Formats: sequence, C-alpha cells, structure tokens
Amino acid sequence: MPAKRVVDLTGGLILLLLLSPLLLTLAAATAAGFRGTPLARSERVGLGGSGFAMLTLRTSPASPVGRLLRRHGADRIPQLINVVRGQMSLVGPRPLSPEDSEESAQSPEGAVRARLRVRPGITGLWQISGRSDLPWEEMSVLDLHYVEQHWLGLDLLILVRTLPTAVLGRRAVRPLRLA
Repeated sequence: MPAKRVVDLTGGLILLLLLSPLLLTLAAATAAGFRGTPLARSERVGLGGSGFAMLTLRTSPASPVGRLLRRHGADRIPQLINVVRGQMSLVGPRPLSPEDSEESAQSPEGAVRARLRVRPGITGLWQISGRSDLPWEEMSVLDLHYVEQHWLGLDLLILVRTLPTAVLGRRAVRPLRLA
C-alpha cells in the first residue's frame, strides 16, 4: 500500500474517531433545520474517472448554522468517510462533478485527465491559498500544480496549514509560493 494511502487511511480513521462527537452534534443541529437526513450526497468523479457519492453535511447558506459550517469547512467532515473508503484523499485537487469532468475532458489542455490521476482531496493548495476568494482559473492552476508536483511532504504541509484556515474560517496563513 503506497505511503499516501496509509496516511489517508490512518489519518482519516483517527480524525473520524476524534471528530465523531462533533460530527454527531453538527448532524443533530443540521437535522433540526431540514427534513430527512443531515447528510447530503453529491456525485463526483475521482481517481481514474470513477464516480462516487461525496458526503457533506446538508447546509443552507441562508441559515446561521449553514454559514458557520461552510465558513469553517465543518460541512466537509463526513468526507472523512470517503477518505476511509478510498474514494478521496485528505489532500488533493477539488473533486469534480461529472459535468465538469465531461466538459473539461474535451478541452485540449488535458487538465481534467491529469486531475483524474490522483484522488480528489478534502483540502488542497486551493484551500490554503484563498479558498473561494480565488478565481476559478487560479484554483484550477493550483490543482494542476498539485497533481504534477505532489509528494508526501507537500501533503503534510498542506494538512498543517489547513488547520488554522479551518479554525479561523478564512485564509489564515500566507499562500504557498509555487516555484
């Protein structure tokens, strides 16, 4: 088993165990505002183009709970289940929707094909470099850079820098300078 998968599996299980009380509390708070399950499933395309259902907490941007969960990335805690299942990684490019992968696969750059060589991640370069404040093109460049240059040390750096970003709810540290 490659080292990255060992880190993903070990880290995912430990984080899921440590965050399970928080996840249950957030799921209860989310369920109070919605009918049905507090988990939302959205179809995504992962490693090798295989489809999977990405899990998130169901949120509404108009609700105070939903805004808080999204601002701190807490709505993504259920994606740890996707990591343990091997559908996602702790660190990687943003997961693509099937529409994005079909649209972009026809583009001559081959950026989508490159992104499908690695598992999508819960966090990545785009997360610690500005999150949704970045233009789409810059997020795509960061994803492609990650695919071409990823190694375990970069993953660990991204994970360390994700924590203050999530806690503060915005870019908490200077963006990584890519050479």
